[in-house]
Amino acid sequence: MIYAMMVEKKVRRTFEAINDGNYGAMLDGLAGNFTYHFHGKHALGGRRRTRTSMEAWWQRVFRLLPGAIFDVREVFVSGGPWRTRVVVNSRVQGDLPDGSTYRNTVLQLMTLRWGKVVDVETLEDLQELERALNVVFDYGNPEARAEPIEDGL
Repeated sequence: MIYAMMVEKKVRRTFEAINDGNYGAMLDGLAGNFTYHFHGKHALGGRRRTRTSMEAWWQRVFRLLPGAIFDVREVFVSGGPWRTRVVVNSRVQGDLPDGSTYRNTVLQLMTLRWGKVVDVETLEDLQELERALNVVFDYGNPEARAEPIEDGL
């Protein structure tokens, strides 16, 4: 029970750091060998396995959706330090260049081993995300339609 509370607190602090523009907190939580899979074939989709590709991906997120904020609603933690399963239910919201607001639900399924993230699977409403990316593209950012950043496939 105490371990689960510690993991939840760390997850919430990591999202707070991301909201402050510090994605390094997330990168520091990754194991040396990990997989990060964001569903969908779009500029933020794909599968990444290296810190370099994750850093490039976060930089893209901040270029495409600057000011987006995550509101962590629920964190579920199960298992011990040797294999911890975490489910994060959050909302993301941010202003788009046309004056509209991007809002989406984000579900993340994570596996941790000894306190480090070895697997992340991210699910969002892809219609909402693609609508937002289309707005960003229409307002002059061609990266919104770029191929996913992927490696180690």
